[in-house]
Amino acid sequence: MEYVLKTANLKKYYGKYRALDGLDMCVPKGAIYGFVGKNGAGKTTLIRLICGLQKPNEGNYELYGIDSRNKEIVKSRRRMGAVVESPSIYQDMSARENMEQQYRILGLPDFQGIPELLKLVGLENTGKKKAVNFSLGMRQRLGIAIALAGSPDFLVLDEPVNGLDPQGIVEIRELILRLNREQGITLLISSHMLDELARIATHFGFIDRGQMVKEISAAQLEEACRKRICLRVSDVGILSRVLDEIGLEYAVLSDSEAEIYGKIGVTELALRLSDQGCQVESMQERDESLENYYLNLVGGQLTPTEAGRRGKHE
Repeated sequence: MEYVLKTANLKKYYGKYRALDGLDMCVPKGAIYGFVGKNGAGKTTLIRLICGLQKPNEGNYELYGIDSRNKEIVKSRRRMGAVVESPSIYQDMSARENMEQQYRILGLPDFQGIPELLKLVGLENTGKKKAVNFSLGMRQRLGIAIALAGSPDFLVLDEPVNGLDPQGIVEIRELILRLNREQGITLLISSHMLDELARIATHFGFIDRGQMVKEISAAQLEEACRKRICLRVSDVGILSRVLDEIGLEYAVLSDSEAEIYGKIGVTELALRLSDQGCQVESMQERDESLENYYLNLVGGQLTPTEAGRRGKHE
């Protein structure tokens, strides 16, 4: 598999505080990589390092196979676009004027690509309206357009839907999917909005206290979080035999409990078990969310700020 970004034992210290403490991660080419972690877990620190805004204390990373300690890393960064923490926007300029300014900074020869970029992010009809009068969602989309000015094929977004209303979240989600599917852009997205990430990400990296806890594909995560029925019975051996006869997938948890995957005929199963002398003591449907999966990995709870952000948009 080809990777856009790889880190190896990456460490970043601020005094005695270890923002990154040996981070290992791999972002596959073409992925929408959801980077998940609590406040202070190290997400923004990683983004600032790969953007060249800071240097690691130890370890290294690769962008498109170029080591961060190699002078050629500058060329790899030209293939990146990023919106870190908040979009860099001139509030007293229109969307087009902001784009023209970015083109000048990048040394691009002309402004021919600007109309297409503004159309891509849905800002083609804003005219002379200044950015200060944009909604938060419009400013976020303008920030993404600015990040796309150099035609990057790797886009890094730090909390892209933070503070947005439901309509703004939908607009950013659709934009991210278009960039990935139609433009072939690889995306690294840091976010607290776990349920929103679950809608779009193809891969996930769960970080805690500066270390990678787990990397997993969306397909693997769906398998881990899929719906299941938890049964407590008087004889799990009989239950196993009956489930094998029916052809259902299951996992034995103990001598009295098992989880059944897929749809089951509850009445038929209960009757079959009863006929063989096995009683159903309890039955519960479970469907683990991405949030629960993450919390089970790292322990603890979301902070009040994170919980508030999530609850605000549900």
